[in-house]
Amino acid sequence: MITSLKQRRARDNILSRLRAAPQSAQEAVPDVAAYYREAPVVTAGSKVERFIEQATYWHAQVVEAGVDAWPEAVLKVAQDKQLRRILLGRDSPIGDALGRVLPPDWTTWYQGDWPLCKPHLFDEVDAGITSTVAGIARTGTLVLWPGAAEPRTLSLVPPVHIAVLFASSLHETWLDAATVGNWSARMPTNVVLVTGPSKTADIQRLLVYGAHGPCELVIVLVHDEPAGRGTT
Repeated sequence: MITSLKQRRARDNILSRLRAAPQSAQEAVPDVAAYYREAPVVTAGSKVERFIEQATYWHAQVVEAGVDAWPEAVLKVAQDKQLRRILLGRDSPIGDALGRVLPPDWTTWYQGDWPLCKPHLFDEVDAGITSTVAGIARTGTLVLWPGAAEPRTLSLVPPVHIAVLFASSLHETWLDAATVGNWSARMPTNVVLVTGPSKTADIQRLLVYGAHGPCELVIVLVHDEPAGRGTT
């Protein structure tokens, strides 16, 4: 009780000082569009080619698949890497398709029961599979929107993260993706940007993968572009 009272007093003191402080002029909003206009224009290759080049540069593995065969591509990744304990969201955009292909004894469905799922996720799971909302060709970055069906832990905790990216959702820059998708009208609480597997060089300046998350990132890139798109 005493601690709680001290915390409230500290909070009230901070808020009172903030309210009493003179109101400074509002800072101008950065002109993000101008930044991208001044950046060099990329013309070589397609967005798909640029994305693959950048993603592999950051040590992600990219597996290309057709629009009808990508679940089988995910299965092959699991087989090749001997991933026998896979966690994914049943109600996610990719859940139904993967549920028809992945062996039931390899699959655990995340269904929102966090207390029951937590020990399994941290101690047993080999891989987490997530959908994506976009890819950024210039940097090889994935954009994930975690939610009730796919919590961010699916991409952050298991040692292997498998992400399904549809080529039709590739954009040259973050600004392009946000503008085309009208994200300002429907931005979620969390947006996760993934560029390669987790890595750090904080310890003795040695580059170590998997220190703060997955040590492997596999991107299943689905070629679903309509004719005439995805080439610039």
